[in-house]
Amino acid sequence: MDTDDSGASTAPLRKIIHIDMDAFYASVEQRDDPALRGKPIAVGGSRERGVVAAASYEARPFGVRSAMPSVTARRLCPDLIFVRPRFDVYRAISEQIRAVFAEHTALIEPVAFDEAYLDVTQNLQGLPTATEVARAIRAAILERTSLVASAGVSYNKFLAKVASDFRKPDALFVITPEMGPRFVADLPIGRFHGVGPVTEARMKSLGIATGRDLRALSRETLTAQFGSSAQYYYGVARGIDERPVRANRIRKSIGAESTFSDDASDYAVLAERLEPILDKVWTACTSKDVRARSVTLKVKFADFEQITRARSVPGFVADRETLERVSLALLRDVFPLRRSVRLLGVSLSALQHGPAEAPQQLGLGL
Repeated sequence: MDTDDSGASTAPLRKIIHIDMDAFYASVEQRDDPALRGKPIAVGGSRERGVVAAASYEARPFGVRSAMPSVTARRLCPDLIFVRPRFDVYRAISEQIRAVFAEHTALIEPVAFDEAYLDVTQNLQGLPTATEVARAIRAAILERTSLVASAGVSYNKFLAKVASDFRKPDALFVITPEMGPRFVADLPIGRFHGVGPVTEARMKSLGIATGRDLRALSRETLTAQFGSSAQYYYGVARGIDERPVRANRIRKSIGAESTFSDDASDYAVLAERLEPILDKVWTACTSKDVRARSVTLKVKFADFEQITRARSVPGFVADRETLERVSLALLRDVFPLRRSVRLLGVSLSALQHGPAEAPQQLGLGL
C-alpha cells in the first residue's frame, strides 16, 4: 500500500458504499406473510435440527443469531417460529436490488444475496457525494421491494463495512477520512471485519482489545503472530484498506468446520455431528448464489493429524440432499478408524456463480 511517513494512505480518495439488507431472509418472510410480522422468526432449520440461516429482529433480543443450531435457538426463544427458506424468492429479490445498484455504478462486488460493495467514485447519476448515492439506493430498494437496507459510506471497503453495521437496522452511516483513524482506534476488535471468534480470542489473549491496541503493534510482531493476515491488520488498524471493489469476483471455495467438545469415533455419532456443518455450507452456498462440482471432507484426529477426502459430482451439487449424500460417502471412506475424531469440516470447490443449469443437477465528497 502507498503510505506517507505517518502511515496514512496517499492513494486517491475513493467513494465506497457497503449495502447490507436488514435481516434479509426473515424480512422477506415477514413481508410476504402478515401473520409473521412482529413475531420472532428463524429462517432455516426446524425445531428439532439444522441451523438458523437468519433471525428476525424480534428474535435477536433473546440471543438468536444466524449460524446457531436450531435446538439452541428454540431453547433461547421457546416461541420462535421456524420458516423454511425460499432461496428462489431471495434470489429474485436480490436481482431487483442489484438492478438498483447498476443504475448508479458498474463497479459492484456482490458478497451474498443481501450484501454488496459499490465503488461510486464516478457514479452514473452524477450525484455529488457518495452519501447521496447511498440515500438514493436505499430509497429505491424500499420502494421496489418494501425491504429496508442499511448503508455504510467511506473511503475504503473495511470502513464501509464497519459503517453499515454501526447503527443497524435502517441506518446510513458515514466515516470520513478525518474520522477514520480515530474511529478505528476506539473500535472493539471483535467488530473488525476479518476477525472471527477464534482470532478475536487470540488477540484478546495478547492484550489486543481495540483498534488502538492493534495499531500499537509493529508489522514484525503482527507477522510473527498472524502470518499472512498481518499486512491486512496493520493497514485496517490505521484506517487503510486498498482492496478494490471487484466486479464479478469469483470465490474459490465455501466451507465450514466444527471442533467437538468431546472426541468421537462412531460413524453414527460423526454423521449426526456433520449435519449442522452441512447446513452452514449449504446456506452459504445458496446465499452467495453459487454451485459446486467438488465436495471435500476434512477430518482432524485426536492426535491432531489431519486427512481430507474429495469427490467430484456430475454437473453440480444441486441440493442439500446431494451434499449430504456425498459427504456421508466420504465419511464412510475414512472408516475403519484407528483413533477418534476431534474436528470435521466440509468445503465446496469448483464453483460457478448463478443457479445451476438444468439438473445435471459502496468530508471529501463522502
